[in-house]
Amino acid sequence: MKQIVVALAGQPNVGKSSLINAISNAKLKVGNFSGVTVDKTEVVFKMCDEKSCEDYEVHIIDLPGAYSLTEYTIEEKVTKSFLQSDEYDIIVNVVDSTNLQRNLLFTTQLLETGKKVVVALNMSDEAEKEGIEIDEKQLSVILGVPCIKTSANTKEGIEELKKAIVEVYEKEETTAKVIYSDPIEEEIDRIVNFMKEKKYKSKLPYRHLAVKLLQEDEDVYKMMHDEPIWIELLPIIREALNHIYIHNNTKDLEEIFADEHFAFAKGAKMEVMSVKSMKAKNLTQKIDNLLINKFLGIPLFLFFMWALFQLTFELGSVPMDYIDSAFIWLGEQVKNILGDGALGSLVADGIIAGVGAVIMFLPNIIILFFGIALLETTGYMSRVAFLLDGFFHKFGLHGKSFIPLVTGFGCSVPAYMAARTLKNEKDRLITLFIIGFMSCGARLPIYVLFAGAFFGKEHAGNILFIIYISGAILGLFMAKALKTFVFKGEDEPFVMEMPKYRMPSFRLIWHTVYGQSKSYLKKAGTFILGAAILIWFASNYPKNPELEAQYLTKIEQVQSQKEKAQLHNELSLKLLEESYLGKIGHATEPFFAPLGFDWRMSVALEAGLAAKEVVVSTLGVLYALGDQVDQESDSLIAQIKAHIPFASAIAFIVFVMIYLPCLAASMVFAKEAGGWKYLVYLFFMTTISAWVLSFIAYRVTLLITGG
Repeated sequence: MKQIVVALAGQPNVGKSSLINAISNAKLKVGNFSGVTVDKTEVVFKMCDEKSCEDYEVHIIDLPGAYSLTEYTIEEKVTKSFLQSDEYDIIVNVVDSTNLQRNLLFTTQLLETGKKVVVALNMSDEAEKEGIEIDEKQLSVILGVPCIKTSANTKEGIEELKKAIVEVYEKEETTAKVIYSDPIEEEIDRIVNFMKEKKYKSKLPYRHLAVKLLQEDEDVYKMMHDEPIWIELLPIIREALNHIYIHNNTKDLEEIFADEHFAFAKGAKMEVMSVKSMKAKNLTQKIDNLLINKFLGIPLFLFFMWALFQLTFELGSVPMDYIDSAFIWLGEQVKNILGDGALGSLVADGIIAGVGAVIMFLPNIIILFFGIALLETTGYMSRVAFLLDGFFHKFGLHGKSFIPLVTGFGCSVPAYMAARTLKNEKDRLITLFIIGFMSCGARLPIYVLFAGAFFGKEHAGNILFIIYISGAILGLFMAKALKTFVFKGEDEPFVMEMPKYRMPSFRLIWHTVYGQSKSYLKKAGTFILGAAILIWFASNYPKNPELEAQYLTKIEQVQSQKEKAQLHNELSLKLLEESYLGKIGHATEPFFAPLGFDWRMSVALEAGLAAKEVVVSTLGVLYALGDQVDQESDSLIAQIKAHIPFASAIAFIVFVMIYLPCLAASMVFAKEAGGWKYLVYLFFMTTISAWVLSFIAYRVTLLITGG
């Protein structure tokens, strides 16, 4: 006969004594815990497991009620001491169903012990009377441990509880889990991966060990201090703690993890519990009732995003013009020094113009990331993620996918990295595949150019908002298709931590905005630089000396400066048509012709594969205006309007909105998704989707306008 020792733990007044009495034919032993005058109640009963046909002798030790695993009172000291020992096999955590959130705070600490846990949702009959409904199956999956509804009065769930004790006892290791905020999860993963690489042998699970190291648990630090791995591990822990301090604006780890437990407990409660009639008790609940309101929540979120985009476009345009002028001046100075030859053209038209096109949009990126970081540090983004969870589930996504998707509006590179917080492989891959549908800041100049040309500058802000939202909606439908046909499987439950509302931490906002801006500029100096040089070479070679000589003769013969400029632009266009880039454009024109695109629009799209930022400057060269144009150029807007039909422009916007992200983002996608094969899948998925939807947009627009 096997013996199972169970530690019965819970907060005071959760009905532990009643639960013990409800266990029929139990033998009750009452004594004291060693060294203290605290009652030690022990229950012994025998049961037979029908599945294994084995008999078990179960000893349940009722621990003193404790609000947390601290040593504030003698009862808490006894409970903590016993739970840290090896005198038992399983913890049965008794929870008051009528006070779920407060009780789950203690549950999170028990789950962190690394022991096997069963949760007894006690007083379930009283909860029902108060109109409280708890989805215990959903809670079981969220916590990773069995959750059984019990009642001492009605004896509900007593037999199920006994069976759960045996089942958990027979498992090799615990499946308990607590989800922390993204910065802490990031650091846990880093420590766990390091231990895996070192093949470190540990009695405790790697994740549990990582959590205890981040909590600066005294016993774990003493244990690890004599291990050879400690020397290499210590710098990783130091760096991890500094990262956590920045995100929490304090170095008090006890306070940080207390907030984490609160956020997790509140998130879990909101996911599994519903109350028929609940009045707000404090200011936080009143704000939540407004922001997470099922009718007002989403419209409020859309309003905030609309305001953020308006601010991004209006405020960002001011420094953009100065940055653009500075790079044009710099290009002219380089040409004055190096001349108009190949070297001068490479540096001025290739490197400076290409990199300048990226840096020009840095103000927009900073404003967008500042706005997102502001909403995130106040605790609002977590509420929106929770609010959208039910809506996202209909499309095969989780509420937690929301953060990487919103980040995608700024830049796809950090958005792909942010998807690491999704632990389920299929959910993570679906999110990665649709991040590209969230129009990044690099697509912004293309939208501004076409919105200004075809809808007027006064309507541009609203048109841009519609473009961004349309891309997001298309992404959701694509997620549904991927979930239905490719990444099939059951949904995992979602629990989004619900942090307390806080005043914005400008130190954290600076940390976030600086990090993302640095990453954006790094991209400008690497991938964009390489792409700009490649595009310059493809658009300047092979040379055609005969054609150049003919046009130079014509230019010498005319007197008017306007005619000279026109002939120069004609020469640029003809040379471009005969360049490698022009040949590629003409070769691929049949593919794009059904969408209403000419070869020049095709080349601009192909250039955008390297970097979306160069599409505008490429269009400027292709429409014989020279390459010193930007999205605000009246001459380019006029040429775009004159040469591109309205239906073709709509189809072009749709194609830009959907097709493959830039080279830098594509590389990061391949790394995060787990291989180059996924990038091939993404290329075909986005190209086919972009072509089909652009074709539909082109035909529908023709039908509406009668073109």
